[in-house]
Amino acid sequence: MKRLKIFSDGCSRGNPGQAGIGYLIYDERGEIISERSCKIGIRTNNEAEYIAVIRALEEAIRLGAAEVEVFSDSELLVKQVRGEYAVRSDRLKPLYQKLIDLSQALERFEIKHVRRVENERADKLASLAIASE
Repeated sequence: MKRLKIFSDGCSRGNPGQAGIGYLIYDERGEIISERSCKIGIRTNNEAEYIAVIRALEEAIRLGAAEVEVFSDSELLVKQVRGEYAVRSDRLKPLYQKLIDLSQALERFEIKHVRRVENERADKLASLAIASE
């Protein structure tokens, strides 16, 4: 059974504005098996946060993950996915649904909020994506 950890982040310059995502996927030994940074066009910050997790989950599933633990510094995203906050934004509803659908393809899925300092590497990857305009 493959257990992976994901650290993800999304950012936008303006809200909405040019946006980027970054994520890292770690294997069971704590080694990075994937590291991504990419532009995603004009999006809100919250959309970028969701897209980062979605892209990371898609890759984790392609890598054969059965269990995934996601770490994000977006309190809104984490609380919405856990069902603690409602998803009211029409822009976020389809992203939320896609994330939920992906999570249900796994045997075990957990999402946790971390402080920005604990997510520094994913934050840098997301910022890097929009730095080269």
